[in-house]
Amino acid sequence: MSDPTDALRAALPPQIQSRLQSLRLTDGVAIAVLDASGSDAAVRASLETAVKQALCGQPGVSDVRVALTADKVRRRIVAVGSGKGGVGKSTVSANLAIALSRAGRKVGLVDADIYGPSQPRLLGSEGIRPAAHDSKMVPVQGQWGVPMLSMGQLIDPDKAIAWRGPMAGNALNQLIDAHWGEIDTLIVDLPPGTGDVQLTMLQKHKPAGAVIVSTPQDLALIDARRAIQLFEVGQVPIIGMVENMAGYACPHCNEVSDPFGSGGTEAAAAQLGLPFLGRIPLDIVIRQASDAGTPPAAGDGPHGRAFADLARRVGGWLDGAEGR
Repeated sequence: MSDPTDALRAALPPQIQSRLQSLRLTDGVAIAVLDASGSDAAVRASLETAVKQALCGQPGVSDVRVALTADKVRRRIVAVGSGKGGVGKSTVSANLAIALSRAGRKVGLVDADIYGPSQPRLLGSEGIRPAAHDSKMVPVQGQWGVPMLSMGQLIDPDKAIAWRGPMAGNALNQLIDAHWGEIDTLIVDLPPGTGDVQLTMLQKHKPAGAVIVSTPQDLALIDARRAIQLFEVGQVPIIGMVENMAGYACPHCNEVSDPFGSGGTEAAAAQLGLPFLGRIPLDIVIRQASDAGTPPAAGDGPHGRAFADLARRVGGWLDGAEGR
């Protein structure tokens, strides 16, 4: 019985066949790995397009995924952390990744909140499982231009993950050590607090810098300071602090109220000698867009511009850090 990939190989143009490192067909998903060393972005894009055009519609193929190997790129990890849950850290992480991508960076996103993954919902990729190649995962190519991996793509969303610390740390390693290709920036959405996953992150995948998310209220800021201290002990620079849920504008009268206080994060940043990266408002539009898997940063409205400003400041810090 012939190998089903033989026909797929034959369908590829000669210039693609000469670069082909491996080709697999698993459950209707064709996974092609090509050598793209020395190629610029335009050539890589044309290679990916050529593979998809050749294989889409072939018998037994329902989806095509392309992984391009390349010259080793220095990948910088940006950890997004918070001292406590419920401050919108995952929403900030997803929108920061998209905004950085729209600004021209090659960005990937890891949902490291092993016990409470939410990025598949935020990015509209629920139910899409990552493929595997050479015992490593191949990130899901999200519709917003940001490849992503999350435990939420690997488990039943209705089941709890009851893992001890070493298992959670091992899961983090697999997510970060995946086939990320040519990305230059990897956003890691950490779980809240200062536990085992954070320690594994600091010890094995030291970030270039960390973004701390907090609401303005004192309780959130107390915990945010603990997260900052953990990164400082691990000698990870703090890129800055983000104030989320900052001010609520009534949709009926437009009066602005501050259910979580106002300016507390900016004041804490000043007290700690850290950059203040900006405010994200408390707005039902952001909540609705997040639940629908349509992140505001993918658009050009006022909330999209708020995340674009955040991405500009984080990107500026990364550019400066590269020169230091």
